[in-house]
Amino acid sequence: MPFERDPAMMSMILVAALLVVPGPEALTVAPPTGSADLILHGGRVLTMLEPEPITASTALACRDGRIIWVGDDQSTLALKGEHTRVHDLQGAVAIPGLVDSHAHLYGLGQSLAQIKLAGTASVEDCLGRVMSAARETPTGWLQGRGWDQNDWPVIAWPTREQLDQAVPGRPVMLRRIDGHAAWVSSEALRLAGITAQTADPEGGAILRDTHGEPTGILVDNAVDLVRAVIPAPDAAEIRRRVDLAVDHCLSLGLVGVHEAGTPWSRFELYRSMHENHELPLRLTCMLDDQPATLEAGFAAGPFVTDDHLLQVRAVKLYADGALGSRGALLLDDYSDRPGLRGLQVTTAAHLEDVCRRAAAEGFQVGTHAIGDGANRLMLDIYEKVLGPDLAEARWRIEHAQILTAADLGRFGDLGVIAAMQPTHCTSDMDWADERLGEDRLAGAYAWRSLLDTGAVLCFGTDFPIEKVEPLDGLFSARTRQHADFSPAGGWQPQERLDGRTALRLYTLGSAYAAFLEDETGVLAPGRLADVTVLTGDPTTCNPSLMLEIKAIMTIVHGEVRWLAEND
Repeated sequence: MPFERDPAMMSMILVAALLVVPGPEALTVAPPTGSADLILHGGRVLTMLEPEPITASTALACRDGRIIWVGDDQSTLALKGEHTRVHDLQGAVAIPGLVDSHAHLYGLGQSLAQIKLAGTASVEDCLGRVMSAARETPTGWLQGRGWDQNDWPVIAWPTREQLDQAVPGRPVMLRRIDGHAAWVSSEALRLAGITAQTADPEGGAILRDTHGEPTGILVDNAVDLVRAVIPAPDAAEIRRRVDLAVDHCLSLGLVGVHEAGTPWSRFELYRSMHENHELPLRLTCMLDDQPATLEAGFAAGPFVTDDHLLQVRAVKLYADGALGSRGALLLDDYSDRPGLRGLQVTTAAHLEDVCRRAAAEGFQVGTHAIGDGANRLMLDIYEKVLGPDLAEARWRIEHAQILTAADLGRFGDLGVIAAMQPTHCTSDMDWADERLGEDRLAGAYAWRSLLDTGAVLCFGTDFPIEKVEPLDGLFSARTRQHADFSPAGGWQPQERLDGRTALRLYTLGSAYAAFLEDETGVLAPGRLADVTVLTGDPTTCNPSLMLEIKAIMTIVHGEVRWLAEND
């Protein structure tokens, strides 16, 4: 008799899998014997157990990379030995380590090493930063990232002529904040061989003026035409960028990152770092879908280190582009561009083929899908490939930003994880209605609705597209407002989350998506000692105070990897 899925039962199983964690009774009755390697005391320990222990814990102890005790100061300090490192939290709050479940670690390193254009107020602001960088580096390529024309007084695509006037003769490529479009100079177009006669590549677009000449804006796969002629950084520069990114993440309280799109060569760098005890945060890699990477990854099989600091057991695919550049694949026309429905950047045949190969080799799949057309496409392919085995495989859709009412319930029914980013909502909400129209907003960035249907979610930022700061994400999830608390009451406020739920999606939700829910995600004896220490409690504080909370300590596998000055 064939297996028949019961959607209601499937939803219950998935929710239970995410929420069933040791309760207070699982805490050790008496402290363990022997001394601890690390003790935190004098604060508050937010275990995120369900339910939270009635008696608030003020301290915890770690040994050999794991938590061995959570309790009061007296019982915990009794575990102090000759070599125990002891930190007085002075009232700070220890929470399970924050993990960004969708980010681009190397991309962050690139952005930290390049021209920073995030937050620019105008095209003139961008050009000023480019000219400043050109004075510091008088030859070679100029690269940057972070501009967003939707934030400028004149909402229009910039042009190559503007770059040519600012830095004559220089090859320039400036990635848009979402990474799905680039603004390039005439010299960059020349080096790439892009002319009026160049055809748009499949899954990409070369924007053109009324005479058919390239304007200097490349969308999605067209960006690769210029990327291909930029000299590759050497090994030392790649490592420098990785170190910049890792240090930045640790300084903001992140104990781990899921890197969405890792080439095999960079995974080998991470593996070398781990073998040399130089990988200071927990890293889950989703391999990119380049042929060389897939061949190497599938031949080697899933890889997980004994300490769970490094694993590669997933593949990252792309179904469409981004909403801001009208590359997100929609089922119906863009409201502000009749006749346009976005871009399917990868053929359905390739997506299905990689999914089948991944399933055969025991790999998880995570696919970038923003528009409702792309999300339906991937849900259909996932169901076709794995059917009732989807829940166990924990395949993911990355972003899941725009969904139809019919597809909202399919995530829970099928067991597909929605890997979402709260700050994408607050970055896009000022203009999303222009792209989508009012009728489609009900399924836009619909965290609460997805949870209510039994779907499993995990949270992240998609940095460097958004800022790394996890507290910004928690604030966005609770308020759906900008930092100045606009719009009043929040945008689509029915989708707001309470503080505890938001934090769980940034901790245990991320752990579940990486098959680590039995190892981390809560603070309890036996769990990996991944801890973020904050100046306040993001689950209960007034939202007006959330953005004032800072990370002051980041602990990964029982080691203090970052400590604020004067702490």
